[in-house]
Amino acid sequence: MSKKDSAEKTIRNIRRKTRRLHSSEEKIRIVLEGLRGEESIAALCRREGIADSLYYSWSKEFLEAGKKRLAGDTARQATSNEVKSLRAEARDLKEALAEQMLENRLLKKSMAGHGDDQE
Repeated sequence: MSKKDSAEKTIRNIRRKTRRLHSSEEKIRIVLEGLRGEESIAALCRREGIADSLYYSWSKEFLEAGKKRLAGDTARQATSNEVKSLRAEARDLKEALAEQMLENRLLKKSMAGHGDDQE
């Protein structure tokens, strides 16, 4: 291994160990500040000591998570008790309609039979 390879490896290790980890609350705060638009994204990133690309990846994750959450709420609402009740009511109405149609068909057949006798 050359001195150059060794130096690059050492630098990578230092960067890896000194990399700042941001909590989810910090990320949300920074993204919301950027969305407010009170200062440019570049200025916000300089102040927070992060790369612009990191801000934009956090912003994308934040918006995707919100989108998924809202979609989850819609799915959850679709399985609520009210929907289950409406489905049961629809099933009962379909059964009642089927019975009425059957009864109607039987009446038509019986009337057709009586019509032959009257002629």
